[in-house]
Amino acid sequence: MPLRQDGSTAASVVEPLVEAAPERAVQLRAAGVSLVLVVRDGELPAVVHWGHDLGDLTAEDLAALAVAGVPATVPNDLDDPTPYGALLPEHSSGWNGRPGLVGSRSGRGWSPQFVLTGFQSTADSTGGGRVVATGADETAGLAVTIEVELLPSGLVRQRAAVTSTGGAVGGGEAYTVDGLALTVPVPPVATELFDLAGRWGRERSPQRKPFVVGVHSRENRRGRTGPDAPLILAAGTAGFDTRRGEVWAVHVAWSGNHVTYAERLSTGFAVLGGGELLLPGEIMLAAGESYTGPWIYAAYGTGLDAVAARFHTHLRARPHHPRHPRPVVMNTWEAVYFDHDLDRLRELARLGAEVGVERYVLDDGWFRHRRDDRAGLGDWYVDETVWPHGLHPLTDTVRELGMEFGLWVEPEMVNLDSDLARAHPDWVLQTGGRTPLDSRFQQVLDLAHPDAYGYILERLDALLAEYPIAYLKWDHNRDLLDAGRGPCGVPAVHAQTIAFYRLLDELRTRHPGVEIESCSSGGLRVDLEVLEHTDRVWGSDVIDPLERQQIQRWTTQLLPPELIGSHVGAPKAHTTGRTHDLSFRAGTMLFGSFGIEWDLTTASEIERTELASWVALYKEVRELIHSGEVVRAPEHDRSFAVHGVVAHDRSEALYALVQLTSPEPSVPGAVRLPGLDPVRRYRVQLQPPGDLPDHMRGIHPPPWTATGVTLPGSALGAVGLRAPALFPEQLMLIHVRAVESDAQERSRG
Repeated sequence: MPLRQDGSTAASVVEPLVEAAPERAVQLRAAGVSLVLVVRDGELPAVVHWGHDLGDLTAEDLAALAVAGVPATVPNDLDDPTPYGALLPEHSSGWNGRPGLVGSRSGRGWSPQFVLTGFQSTADSTGGGRVVATGADETAGLAVTIEVELLPSGLVRQRAAVTSTGGAVGGGEAYTVDGLALTVPVPPVATELFDLAGRWGRERSPQRKPFVVGVHSRENRRGRTGPDAPLILAAGTAGFDTRRGEVWAVHVAWSGNHVTYAERLSTGFAVLGGGELLLPGEIMLAAGESYTGPWIYAAYGTGLDAVAARFHTHLRARPHHPRHPRPVVMNTWEAVYFDHDLDRLRELARLGAEVGVERYVLDDGWFRHRRDDRAGLGDWYVDETVWPHGLHPLTDTVRELGMEFGLWVEPEMVNLDSDLARAHPDWVLQTGGRTPLDSRFQQVLDLAHPDAYGYILERLDALLAEYPIAYLKWDHNRDLLDAGRGPCGVPAVHAQTIAFYRLLDELRTRHPGVEIESCSSGGLRVDLEVLEHTDRVWGSDVIDPLERQQIQRWTTQLLPPELIGSHVGAPKAHTTGRTHDLSFRAGTMLFGSFGIEWDLTTASEIERTELASWVALYKEVRELIHSGEVVRAPEHDRSFAVHGVVAHDRSEALYALVQLTSPEPSVPGAVRLPGLDPVRRYRVQLQPPGDLPDHMRGIHPPPWTATGVTLPGSALGAVGLRAPALFPEQLMLIHVRAVESDAQERSRG
C-alpha cells in the first residue's frame, strides 16, 4: 500500500503498464482537480489535461482525449507532429523549446531520446494518486525516473532522477548534468503571468505581464531562496486576481539556486516549469551514480486565493506541521541589539510575561567576541565576559515567569575575525584561491566539509543539551556568491544546501522538541523544502506594518499564517523611520505567528495595557487564523485592502479593513467580505481593540460600526458594507459569526 501524506497507508489500485497497448492514459482526481497523463509509443508520460475536475472518465473517454490532443500538421514543421505536454521535454521528440535534461559527456550524449521502460500508476481511494515512469537511452548511457503525485489537497507534485549507466558514447567519462527541469502544460487561455519579486525589506512585490512567445525565466543564483524569489509563478486567464479567473501556478521546493520559468512556443503551446539551477560541474555522474532534482509543486484553482488554499491545505496535513497553538514570541533584537545586560534582559522578560508573552528569544550577541556584527560568528560558545555564569541566570528567570526560552544562531556563517576562521581558514567557502566579497562582514562556512559540519553539529548539540532551549532562530545573512569549496574551488551551492538540510535533520533527531525558524535576513529562505526541516519562517526583517501589509499578503500566497513570524515593533519603525499607532502595528501582525520586538521598558503603562489586550485577542482568535482559509479581496482601490481568514465550516471569520494611503474619493465605498457561505446569515461587528480609531470617536462613521448588522453571506459578499473613513495607515477589524435559526441548527446537526 502507498504512503499517504500523513504517513499512513490507504487502499489503492496499482495499474502496471500493459505491454501490448501502444497508448495508455491515466486519470488522477483530488479536491476538484483532474490530472490526465498519457503514454504514447513507448515515450515518457505527457500531460493531456491538468486543471478542472473532468469527473469519471471511461477508458474510451481517456483514449479519445489523448487523440484529441494530437496537433495538426502545418507547413514547414514536423511531418508527423508529436503531441506536446511531456513532463520531461526532449528535442528528440520534436520539442523546440527548453529541454528538460541538459548535459553531456564532453559534448557527447547531449540530446537523449528516452524509451519508456516502466510505468506504474497508484490511485489512492481517498483522492489523488501517484505515477512512476522510468526510461532509458542506451546510446547516451542514461536512465531517468519521473515521479508524479496528485496530492489530496489537489496539488500536483513531481520530481525526476537521472542515472548514468555508461552507454555506447560513455567511454568511462562522467555525465555532467547542467540542468534537470520538469514542466506542466497550461492551455492557450492562460494569457497573463504573475509572480513575485522584491529586495531585502520589501520582499514579495507582485508583478504581472502578458504571457507572450518566449521564455519568462526567474533564475535565482543567490545560494538561498532570496528576497526576489518568485515564490510562485502563475499563468492565468486575462484579468485573474485573488478571487476570479483560472490560474495555474508552480513552485520549486529548493533552498539553493533554482530556476522557475514560463515558456510559450511559436505554435502557441505553453508550459510552466522549474528545477535546481546547477553551477558548472556541480553534478558529474560516474557510471551507476544518480542525481535527483527537487520537488516541483503545481496548483490549479479559480483565483490566487484558491491556489494559496491548496498549498495551505497540503502544509497543514503534514505529520510534522505545528499542532499546538503558535506561542506569543518576544524577540530581543530591536529591543537591545548587542547590548546584553542581564538585568535589562530580565526586566524585558518580566514585562513580556506581564503582557502575555509565551516564548522569549535571546537574539544575536550572546556568544564569544560578539559585541557588533564584525566578529565572532563561528565561535559558538557563551561569552564568559558578558555571561560569567552562562545563560542560566536568564533562562532560569524566563522559565520561572512561565515562558519558553529561544536562542538566535547563524551556524552557516563565519566572520573572518573569529577564532574559528583563524584556526580553520580552509573551512571557508572560496573560489580560485580568493575569498568572496564580504557581505555584512561575513563569509560562508563549508558545511560539506566533514570537520566543519562536525564542529557546528557538536556546538549546537551542546547548547541544546545544556540549556532549556525550545526554539532556535536560525539566520542566514548573506548570499552564496562566488562560493566554491576545496583546494580547486569547485562550485559548492548544491553540496551546501544538502548539508544544511542534513544538519537540521540531525539536530531535530537529537532534540525532537526543539522548533526551528528559517530566518535568513528575514524572508530570504522561504520555500516548501526548507519547511520540511523547520517550523516557521521569519516574514521580513522589516516590521514596519505598512511594508508588512504587502509582504504578508503575498507570503500567504504560499504559506499559511501560522508559519509566518510577525512581530509588533516600536512606535517608530527601526528600518523605515515611520511612526504608527499600536492598533495598526498589532492588527497587522495579528494575521501571522504573532510576537513582540519592542523594548517594553520604554513603553508607557497605557501602551503595555493596550498591547496586553492585543495579545489576549491573538490568543482568542489564533485557532481561527491558523486553521481557516485565507481570503483577500481584489485590489480595486490601491489605497485600501481587505483581507481575512474564514473558518472552513464558514461559521466565523475575521477581516481587516486597511487604509494604506489617502483615498481618492471623499466618501469611502462599500467593501465586500469574501469567502462566506452565501445562504447563511451572519452577525457583523467591530472587533476590539481593533475597532474605532480615536479620530473617529464622536463623529459619524457608518451606522453599522456602532450597532453591528445581520445579513446573508450573499449580501456581504456581493453588496458589502460601507467602509469607515480611516486615516492613512490605519485598520479596523471585523468579526463575523454565523447566526442560525433553530431549524438550521437542527438540519446541520
